[in-house]
Amino acid sequence: MQDNEVINILLNQLSFSSKNISDLKIFKNELLKANKKHNFISKNTETVIWHRHILDSAQIVKFIDFSKGSLSDLGSGAGFPGLILALFNKNKNFHVKLYEKSPVKRAFLRNISDRLSLNIEICGNIYNESIDTDYIVSRAFKKLESIIQVSREIAKNSHKLIILKGQNAQGDLKKAFNKEKYDYKLENSITNEKSKIIIVDFKK
Repeated sequence: MQDNEVINILLNQLSFSSKNISDLKIFKNELLKANKKHNFISKNTETVIWHRHILDSAQIVKFIDFSKGSLSDLGSGAGFPGLILALFNKNKNFHVKLYEKSPVKRAFLRNISDRLSLNIEICGNIYNESIDTDYIVSRAFKKLESIIQVSREIAKNSHKLIILKGQNAQGDLKKAFNKEKYDYKLENSITNEKSKIIIVDFKK
């Protein structure tokens, strides 16, 4: 998928604004600069950032109500998906937290957040925290069992868990829910026909 095709999807299907696209272009350029020193994303995905990373993250906006509440991203890395969601968010009262244990990545996220004036709080190791949030999102944090553990043990209140997973999503769910069963649904990814989006409702 070409970059202009991705931008059209962001604008016409996911309701990103022209300002969002301009900000995403700034973010992409800064990420490519940073990636020369640090391995934030795989080198072989640099030419497909719009499709492989930005659109993959952006598709989650379909499952989030930005009119109220808050969102926490586990293991944000270079900002996927949390920074993309914060960039899309137009509600100053909707709070976004990015959890990333790497000081280098946190510094990059802060620089981008300041430059684009995003409403983001950047935090360290998730296991040192107690989360109070309406949504937990994750793209490349840990195995599904570990993400479920965070939702079950660290998150204080009921919330919706949204995870971007590859073609093994169904098998991962069986392992993670081996002992306890939760209501969940699988949505198709728009970037890869074999990938899935796992959405779990955690009630407390």
